[in-house]
Amino acid sequence: MAKDLRGRKALRARLGRFAGAAVAAGLLLALTGCQEEGRSDAKTAAQDGQASVIAPGRPGEKARTLSPEQAAGQRPDDSPNAADHTYVQGMIEHHRQALTMSALAPDRASADGVKRLAERIAAAQKPEIGAMEGWLSRYPAPAAGSGGHDHGAMPGMATEQQLGELAQARGGDFDRLFLKLMTAHHEGALKMAGEALADGNNVLVEEMANEVVATQSAEIHRMRAMG
Repeated sequence: MAKDLRGRKALRARLGRFAGAAVAAGLLLALTGCQEEGRSDAKTAAQDGQASVIAPGRPGEKARTLSPEQAAGQRPDDSPNAADHTYVQGMIEHHRQALTMSALAPDRASADGVKRLAERIAAAQKPEIGAMEGWLSRYPAPAAGSGGHDHGAMPGMATEQQLGELAQARGGDFDRLFLKLMTAHHEGALKMAGEALADGNNVLVEEMANEVVATQSAEIHRMRAMG
């Protein structure tokens, strides 16, 4: 009986090794098939003398091999439209006024928090102006009509009288007026960015508008807490 038991154990062990080998062989064949298919796609592209672009398929679908022309044709058209140009041109002027207001803080503000806030605003918006000017160089705006742009009508812009009052203020009076005007200024920038995100078409403008929303939303919360 012991001999029969040992025989059955040996038989099961051999069957287990056979099953494992069969599974491994099946996986190897499947992997080899995928590799051969990939080589076939690459070989076809090479025979055509073109670089290939692999486009991932949807869930459950195979990846596709596209020519550069086909890949370019499937990219969405993000040509700038009027909303993109309006936003970039307006936001450059909007940022410049924020820099003018922030430049007053080191000599007039009394609260260290206000001085640091003004420094952060300048540090963020100077590079953003450069990026927007670079975008305009790449995508020149159409010739403006005879009326031009009314920058004073942009949301959040301080009037000349308000800027004069801010320049004359000192200490706590400056701090309060700066926070009031800059909060309104940032809220106007958020409105402009929202309009660009809703009506614009260019992906770079979308990225710039999203950056304005993220940065200035956080600064609005900080200014409200300080005020």
